[in-house]
Amino acid sequence: MIRARGITKSFGDEQVLKGIDVELFPGKCNLIIGLSGSGKTVFLKSILGLHTIDSGIVEYDDRIWDNLNKNDRKKLRQEMGMVFQGSALFNSLSIEENVGLPLNFFSGMSDSEKVDRIKFCLNRVRIPDEAFKKMPSELSGGMQKRVAIARAIVLNPKYLFCDEPNSGLDPETAIVIDKLIHEITHEFGMTTVINSHDMNSVLEIGDHVVLLQGGKKTWEGAKEEVLTTNEKAVVDYVFRSNLFKQMRAALKSI
Repeated sequence: MIRARGITKSFGDEQVLKGIDVELFPGKCNLIIGLSGSGKTVFLKSILGLHTIDSGIVEYDDRIWDNLNKNDRKKLRQEMGMVFQGSALFNSLSIEENVGLPLNFFSGMSDSEKVDRIKFCLNRVRIPDEAFKKMPSELSGGMQKRVAIARAIVLNPKYLFCDEPNSGLDPETAIVIDKLIHEITHEFGMTTVINSHDMNSVLEIGDHVVLLQGGKKTWEGAKEEVLTTNEKAVVDYVFRSNLFKQMRAALKSI
Protein backbone atom coordinates (compact mmCIF):
# COMPACT_ATOMS: atom_id res chain seq x y z
CA MET A 1 0.00 0.00 0.00
CA ILE A 2 1.07 3.56 -0.69
CA ARG A 3 -0.11 6.30 1.67
CA ALA A 4 0.18 10.02 1.01
CA ARG A 5 -0.72 12.23 3.95
CA GLY A 6 -1.04 16.00 3.84
CA ILE A 7 1.04 16.39 0.68
CA THR A 8 1.74 19.98 -0.33
CA LYS A 9 3.96 21.22 -3.13
CA SER A 10 4.60 24.71 -4.47
CA PHE A 11 6.64 26.12 -7.32
CA GLY A 12 7.55 29.66 -6.43
CA ASP A 13 4.37 31.45 -5.37
CA GLU A 14 2.09 28.85 -6.97
CA GLN A 15 0.83 26.11 -4.65
CA VAL A 16 0.02 23.10 -6.83
CA LEU A 17 -0.77 20.45 -4.21
CA LYS A 18 -2.82 21.57 -1.23
CA GLY A 19 -2.81 18.87 1.44
CA ILE A 20 -3.66 15.64 -0.36
CA ASP A 21 -4.51 12.50 1.66
CA VAL A 22 -4.73 9.30 -0.38
CA GLU A 23 -4.39 5.55 0.14
CA LEU A 24 -3.48 3.45 -2.92
CA PHE A 25 -4.15 -0.26 -2.63
CA PRO A 26 -2.25 -3.41 -3.68
CA GLY A 27 -3.74 -5.64 -6.36
CA LYS A 28 -5.79 -2.73 -7.69
CA CYS A 29 -5.62 -0.18 -10.49
CA ASN A 30 -5.65 3.11 -8.59
CA LEU A 31 -6.60 5.84 -11.06
CA ILE A 32 -5.69 9.47 -10.39
CA ILE A 33 -8.00 11.55 -12.56
CA GLY A 34 -8.64 15.22 -13.12
CA LEU A 35 -8.66 17.88 -15.79
CA SER A 36 -5.46 19.49 -17.06
CA GLY A 37 -3.88 21.58 -14.32
CA SER A 38 -5.50 19.63 -11.48
CA GLY A 39 -2.12 18.49 -10.10
CA LYS A 40 -2.09 14.84 -11.31
CA THR A 41 1.43 14.83 -12.74
CA VAL A 42 2.94 16.79 -9.84
CA PHE A 43 1.26 14.41 -7.39
CA LEU A 44 2.62 11.35 -9.22
CA LYS A 45 6.14 12.78 -9.30
CA SER A 46 5.84 13.72 -5.62
CA ILE A 47 4.99 10.21 -4.43
CA LEU A 48 7.73 8.85 -6.71
CA GLY A 49 10.25 11.08 -4.98
CA LEU A 50 11.01 13.02 -8.17
CA HIS A 51 9.70 16.19 -6.52
CA THR A 52 10.71 17.15 -2.99
CA ILE A 53 7.43 17.85 -1.21
CA ASP A 54 7.01 20.92 0.99
CA SER A 55 5.13 19.05 3.70
CA GLY A 56 3.40 15.75 4.33
CA ILE A 57 4.39 12.09 4.41
CA VAL A 58 4.72 9.47 1.66
CA GLU A 59 4.72 5.84 2.88
CA TYR A 60 5.42 2.63 1.01
CA ASP A 61 4.18 -0.23 3.18
CA ASP A 62 5.12 1.62 6.37
CA ARG A 63 8.43 2.88 4.94
CA ILE A 64 8.41 6.67 5.13
CA TRP A 65 10.28 8.10 2.13
CA ASP A 66 11.84 11.04 3.97
CA ASN A 67 13.21 8.73 6.67
CA LEU A 68 15.09 6.48 4.24
CA ASN A 69 18.80 6.82 3.62
CA LYS A 70 20.31 6.77 0.14
CA ASN A 71 20.76 2.98 0.00
CA ASP A 72 17.24 2.26 1.28
CA ARG A 73 15.76 4.67 -1.28
CA LYS A 74 17.69 2.87 -4.00
CA LYS A 75 16.29 -0.47 -2.82
CA LEU A 76 12.77 0.96 -2.79
CA ARG A 77 13.18 2.33 -6.30
CA GLN A 78 14.07 -1.17 -7.46
CA GLU A 79 10.58 -2.21 -6.32
CA MET A 80 9.03 0.37 -8.69
CA GLY A 81 8.17 0.10 -12.37
CA MET A 82 7.32 3.07 -14.57
CA VAL A 83 5.40 3.32 -17.84
CA PHE A 84 6.05 6.76 -19.31
CA GLN A 85 3.50 8.68 -21.36
CA GLY A 86 5.53 8.46 -24.57
CA SER A 87 6.85 4.94 -23.81
CA ALA A 88 10.41 6.41 -23.57
CA LEU A 89 12.09 3.50 -25.33
CA PHE A 90 15.72 3.96 -26.35
CA ASN A 91 15.80 4.22 -30.14
CA SER A 92 19.36 2.90 -30.35
CA LEU A 93 18.48 -0.34 -28.51
CA SER A 94 16.50 -3.31 -29.75
CA ILE A 95 13.26 -4.34 -28.09
CA GLU A 96 14.91 -7.03 -25.97
CA GLU A 97 17.77 -4.67 -25.05
CA ASN A 98 15.25 -2.03 -23.88
CA VAL A 99 13.49 -4.53 -21.65
CA GLY A 100 16.76 -5.94 -20.33
CA LEU A 101 18.17 -2.56 -19.33
CA PRO A 102 16.83 -2.60 -15.72
CA LEU A 103 18.18 -6.13 -15.27
CA ASN A 104 21.66 -4.98 -16.30
CA PHE A 105 21.60 -2.19 -13.74
CA PHE A 106 19.81 -3.75 -10.78
CA SER A 107 19.83 -7.56 -10.94
CA GLY A 108 22.46 -10.17 -10.26
CA MET A 109 21.03 -12.53 -12.86
CA SER A 110 23.21 -14.56 -15.18
CA ASP A 111 22.97 -13.85 -18.91
CA SER A 112 20.77 -16.92 -19.45
CA GLU A 113 18.46 -15.90 -16.61
CA LYS A 114 18.13 -12.42 -18.12
CA VAL A 115 17.22 -13.90 -21.51
CA ASP A 116 14.51 -16.04 -19.89
CA ARG A 117 13.11 -13.11 -17.91
CA ILE A 118 13.06 -10.80 -20.94
CA LYS A 119 11.29 -13.45 -23.01
CA PHE A 120 8.73 -14.06 -20.26
CA CYS A 121 7.88 -10.36 -19.89
CA LEU A 122 7.68 -9.69 -23.63
CA ASN A 123 5.52 -12.76 -24.21
CA ARG A 124 3.32 -11.76 -21.26
CA VAL A 125 2.48 -8.46 -23.00
CA ARG A 126 1.92 -10.40 -26.24
CA ILE A 127 5.07 -9.40 -28.13
CA PRO A 128 6.02 -12.31 -30.44
CA ASP A 129 9.54 -13.74 -30.39
CA GLU A 130 10.25 -12.59 -33.93
CA ALA A 131 9.93 -8.94 -32.81
CA PHE A 132 12.59 -9.15 -30.08
CA LYS A 133 15.44 -8.03 -32.35
CA LYS A 134 13.51 -5.16 -33.92
CA MET A 135 14.09 -1.50 -33.12
CA PRO A 136 11.36 0.62 -31.51
CA SER A 137 10.84 2.58 -34.75
CA GLU A 138 9.78 -0.65 -36.44
CA LEU A 139 6.83 -1.11 -34.08
CA SER A 140 3.42 0.54 -33.92
CA GLY A 141 2.52 2.89 -31.05
CA GLY A 142 0.52 0.17 -29.34
CA MET A 143 3.36 -2.35 -29.61
CA GLN A 144 5.83 0.21 -28.24
CA LYS A 145 3.55 0.74 -25.26
CA ARG A 146 3.49 -3.02 -24.62
CA VAL A 147 7.29 -3.08 -24.67
CA ALA A 148 7.31 -0.20 -22.17
CA ILE A 149 5.04 -2.24 -19.90
CA ALA A 150 7.33 -5.27 -20.25
CA ARG A 151 10.32 -3.12 -19.24
CA ALA A 152 8.38 -1.74 -16.27
CA ILE A 153 7.60 -5.22 -14.89
CA VAL A 154 10.91 -6.95 -15.70
CA LEU A 155 12.19 -6.48 -12.11
CA ASN A 156 8.91 -7.89 -10.74
CA PRO A 157 7.98 -4.61 -9.00
CA LYS A 158 5.63 -4.19 -6.07
CA TYR A 159 4.55 -0.77 -7.35
CA LEU A 160 3.69 0.12 -10.95
CA PHE A 161 3.25 3.74 -12.07
CA CYS A 162 1.69 4.67 -15.41
CA ASP A 163 1.52 8.23 -16.73
CA GLU A 164 -1.30 8.49 -19.29
CA PRO A 165 -0.52 4.97 -20.62
CA ASN A 166 -2.96 5.12 -23.55
CA SER A 167 -2.15 8.68 -24.61
CA GLY A 168 -1.83 9.05 -28.38
CA LEU A 169 -3.32 5.63 -29.12
CA ASP A 170 -6.45 4.94 -31.14
CA PRO A 171 -9.50 3.96 -29.02
CA GLU A 172 -9.28 0.24 -29.81
CA THR A 173 -5.58 0.00 -28.95
CA ALA A 174 -6.11 2.12 -25.82
CA ILE A 175 -8.64 -0.42 -24.54
CA VAL A 176 -6.18 -3.26 -25.16
CA ILE A 177 -3.44 -1.46 -23.19
CA ASP A 178 -5.84 -0.67 -20.34
CA LYS A 179 -6.93 -4.29 -20.07
CA LEU A 180 -3.33 -5.49 -20.19
CA ILE A 181 -2.34 -3.24 -17.28
CA HIS A 182 -5.41 -4.39 -15.35
CA GLU A 183 -4.60 -8.07 -15.96
CA ILE A 184 -0.98 -7.68 -14.88
CA THR A 185 -1.94 -5.72 -11.77
CA HIS A 186 -4.27 -8.44 -10.54
CA GLU A 187 -2.00 -11.28 -11.67
CA PHE A 188 1.07 -10.01 -9.80
CA GLY A 189 -0.70 -8.20 -6.95
CA MET A 190 1.02 -4.88 -7.64
CA THR A 191 -0.04 -1.50 -6.34
CA THR A 192 -0.69 0.20 -9.68
CA VAL A 193 -1.09 3.97 -9.88
CA ILE A 194 -2.35 5.42 -13.18
CA ASN A 195 -2.64 9.07 -14.15
CA SER A 196 -5.48 9.43 -16.63
CA HIS A 197 -8.10 11.82 -17.95
CA ASP A 198 -9.79 9.14 -20.06
CA MET A 199 -13.27 8.22 -18.83
CA ASN A 200 -13.10 4.94 -20.75
CA SER A 201 -10.09 3.95 -18.64
CA VAL A 202 -11.90 4.97 -15.46
CA LEU A 203 -14.94 2.84 -16.23
CA GLU A 204 -12.97 -0.12 -17.65
CA ILE A 205 -10.20 -0.62 -15.10
CA GLY A 206 -10.64 1.86 -12.24
CA ASP A 207 -10.70 -0.38 -9.17
CA HIS A 208 -10.08 2.68 -7.01
CA VAL A 209 -10.55 6.20 -8.37
CA VAL A 210 -9.23 9.47 -6.92
CA LEU A 211 -10.34 12.81 -8.37
CA LEU A 212 -8.05 15.82 -8.03
CA GLN A 213 -9.30 19.32 -8.59
CA GLY A 214 -7.25 22.48 -8.06
CA GLY A 215 -4.55 20.55 -6.22
CA LYS A 216 -6.99 18.95 -3.76
CA LYS A 217 -8.62 15.54 -3.51
CA THR A 218 -12.31 16.21 -4.04
CA TRP A 219 -13.59 12.60 -4.27
CA GLU A 220 -12.56 8.96 -4.19
CA GLY A 221 -14.41 5.71 -4.68
CA ALA A 222 -14.93 2.70 -6.93
CA LYS A 223 -15.59 2.97 -10.66
CA GLU A 224 -19.16 1.79 -10.11
CA GLU A 225 -19.81 4.94 -8.08
CA VAL A 226 -18.45 7.38 -10.66
CA LEU A 227 -21.68 7.51 -12.66
CA THR A 228 -24.03 7.23 -9.68
CA THR A 229 -22.61 9.66 -7.13
CA ASN A 230 -24.22 13.05 -6.63
CA GLU A 231 -20.89 14.62 -5.69
CA LYS A 232 -20.77 17.82 -7.73
CA ALA A 233 -17.04 17.58 -8.50
CA VAL A 234 -17.50 14.13 -10.08
CA VAL A 235 -20.64 15.07 -11.99
CA ASP A 236 -18.89 18.14 -13.42
CA TYR A 237 -15.81 16.13 -14.35
CA VAL A 238 -17.79 13.40 -16.14
CA PHE A 239 -19.86 16.01 -17.99
CA ARG A 240 -16.83 18.01 -19.10
CA SER A 241 -14.89 14.88 -20.10
CA ASN A 242 -17.74 13.59 -22.24
CA LEU A 243 -18.33 17.06 -23.71
CA PHE A 244 -14.68 17.37 -24.70
CA LYS A 245 -14.79 13.91 -26.29
CA GLN A 246 -17.83 14.84 -28.35
CA MET A 247 -16.16 18.08 -29.47
CA ARG A 248 -12.99 16.24 -30.54
CA ALA A 249 -15.03 13.64 -32.43
CA ALA A 250 -16.99 16.39 -34.19
CA LEU A 251 -13.82 18.22 -35.22
CA LYS A 252 -12.28 15.02 -36.61
CA SER A 253 -15.37 14.39 -38.74
CA ILE A 254 -15.16 17.81 -40.43
